[in-house]
Amino acid sequence: MLSISNLHAAVEGKEILKGLTLDVPAGEVHAIMGPNGAGKSTLSYVLTGRQGYEITGGGTTLDGEDLLALEPNERAARGVFLSFQYPLEIPGVPALTFIRTALNAQKKARGEPEITAPAFLKLAREKAALLKIDFDMLKRALNVGFSGGEKKRMEIFQMAMLSPRFLILDETDSGLDIDALRIVSEGVNALRSPDRAMLVITHYQRLLDYIKPDRVHVLAGGRIVASGGPELALELERDGYDRYARAA
Repeated sequence: MLSISNLHAAVEGKEILKGLTLDVPAGEVHAIMGPNGAGKSTLSYVLTGRQGYEITGGGTTLDGEDLLALEPNERAARGVFLSFQYPLEIPGVPALTFIRTALNAQKKARGEPEITAPAFLKLAREKAALLKIDFDMLKRALNVGFSGGEKKRMEIFQMAMLSPRFLILDETDSGLDIDALRIVSEGVNALRSPDRAMLVITHYQRLLDYIKPDRVHVLAGGRIVASGGPELALELERDGYDRYARAA
């Protein structure tokens, strides 16, 4: 599904990604782990088209299409979704209004009919119940006054409503207590399917106890320096990143 080949990217003239190569097939969940400053968040921003990140070499395709040639909204319409480490607040815009607008914009871009208000509300109630979200919370301004756990649940709720094909989770476990982590992880796991892939970015093994990856990759020095099964995450938890950082 996603294929990254020798990707180089810079921010304000400083090279962050230095020849990163990675393949994530449909139906699989891959985890990216690595020390601070390795380029994990930069990778997520490059894939989603955030401004200020210059591609200086290599390429990336999604289902064979040049992903980097698309505008951010076009990537979203193709099914690319980023769950932010620090979700944004949008005062004055109710969460339901925001999500329905986003969903219909993506449907329009794909040439699909817009979802009706009754159908949208029915879907929203179903997804909110699965994530144990109080429906009244969805009527409030997006993320304004929300706790850290509520913001992360809202990210997963948006993901469930938009039903993307390629999901990027950037440190979704950040700031979550055990109960919130379990609920959020259950929401993510409910989206696993043969025609969908996920890239989970995390520092810690604890998230991977709930979201079981098919493959684990170590990102250090701007490139993938090791790959393996779930046991690699346990090794990193035990021994740290020093060996890989020195090698990079």
